[in-house]
Amino acid sequence: MPDFITTDGTRLHYSDLGDGPVTLCLAGLTRNSADFQHALLHLSGRILCMDYRGRGQSDWADPATYTIPQEAHDALALLDHLNIPRTSILGTSRGGLIAMVIAATAKDRLTGVALNDIGPELGQAGLDVIRDYIGIPPPFRTYAEAAEARAKTWVQFRDVPMSRWLAEVEAHYAETPDGLTLRYDPALRDAVLAAGEAPLPDMWPLFDALDGLPLAVIRGANSDLLTLETTQQMQTRRPDMRLAIVPDRGHVPFLDEPEALAVLRDWQADIAKDTL
Repeated sequence: MPDFITTDGTRLHYSDLGDGPVTLCLAGLTRNSADFQHALLHLSGRILCMDYRGRGQSDWADPATYTIPQEAHDALALLDHLNIPRTSILGTSRGGLIAMVIAATAKDRLTGVALNDIGPELGQAGLDVIRDYIGIPPPFRTYAEAAEARAKTWVQFRDVPMSRWLAEVEAHYAETPDGLTLRYDPALRDAVLAAGEAPLPDMWPLFDALDGLPLAVIRGANSDLLTLETTQQMQTRRPDMRLAIVPDRGHVPFLDEPEALAVLRDWQADIAKDTL
């Protein structure tokens, strides 16, 4: 898989598959390109996935640069590296926040945005969960142990086969003789906690910056980060947005659920019509 060097010298990993209209997939906070392994078979066009600095197969960097504005800058740098003038973005969680920042700062680079279980207001319960786990190595020695624990404790997800839980923990952790380790820089915890010390900014202007772009929102019915109330406010502001509520899923849907796939197909069709 290819890499490129950002303007500050950090090496970032990405994948580049298919041909046609471009979709850039941006993962969750501690996640990486593997977040989209289940959806890739169902998306059309050219699909890019990028590992943020400090995550996946990308270089670790100064933790002070583990910020949404920097990650938005890195995403645009990838497009420049590949000579891609415009792309749609499928953003999971933090990836959706990055997409909104790009809409507010470089809207001419976008053809559409799909937000996977994220919006301009973040549920406190979901934020508390993130602060509890981020940067802390898992207590399990094997993938099998971690998958079994996740199946028992992630009660907001139902009817998930063990093979899927195994794929999830394999994407998130590395199995070593000493047990499982994180596939990201543990110092990400310091960056996130430091950012959390300040009051959350008003992100509704970032959401409003999506005006005029084909928009899709996917929400896990049991999500603790994207609340139903916020989703309804988003729909009020953008009555044309496509919305999927995925049953038996929390934060975040896997993106290959029938409800998610139907909305993503319609969203890609909207983009195709909009760019004719």
